[in-house]
Amino acid sequence: MQETKKNWYADWFNTPFYPILYKDRDYSEAQLFIDNITQYLNLPEQAKVLDLACGRGRHSVYLNKLGYDVTGVDLSESSIESAKKYENELLHFEVMDMREPFGEKFDAVFNLFTSFGYFPNDEDHLKTLKAIHNSLNDYGLAVLDFMNVHKVIKNMVPEETKTVDGIDFHIKRWTDNGSIFKNIQFSHQETKYDFTEQVKAFTLHDFEQMMDEAGIYLLDTFGNYRLQKFDAQESNRLIMIFK
Repeated sequence: MQETKKNWYADWFNTPFYPILYKDRDYSEAQLFIDNITQYLNLPEQAKVLDLACGRGRHSVYLNKLGYDVTGVDLSESSIESAKKYENELLHFEVMDMREPFGEKFDAVFNLFTSFGYFPNDEDHLKTLKAIHNSLNDYGLAVLDFMNVHKVIKNMVPEETKTVDGIDFHIKRWTDNGSIFKNIQFSHQETKYDFTEQVKAFTLHDFEQMMDEAGIYLLDTFGNYRLQKFDAQESNRLIMIFK
């Protein structure tokens, strides 16, 4: 499936199988992080928040429950269609490419849970950072929550099978040429599927270089959702606050 490899995120995220495989993600952990990071940012009441690469909107919905005016955007039309059922006066969803400037200014821009590093061309990652930067108002701050590639690579499980909703997902993981790959193969109703996720293995140093080139000021880094100090060998996450 050449198109999947060429533009995997557009295909895979649009399928009904993506949310099935990842349905057991930890909601309480996500809410803990959002509670901690919004307190750290000290956002004003009804602050305007952009949730970039929002998926089906679970984090946007929680941010809205905290009282913020939230716009969730994602490239996946099926994800946005699913998220739109949660819309209200202070919660909206739109289909958008994260590389494009949004055209509004926000008090905060969130890019959460490794929703970055998908493009084969690093120029597109730089464009995304610039678009985030340009979407902030004068006092706005951005949060980019990425995996800690050092720990991910060290603890990588090369091969496993996960059974979810009666579907056997056969998963293989490897690294190559500065990227982390995850191949997912499964069958459903006598049709075989094959998708390969590819995420650039960006380190903190890589982000610092890109941010410097984009004219972005990196304010702080954290290593987990409790906002403890980042450690390249031990931290589960690489969370960056910038403006």
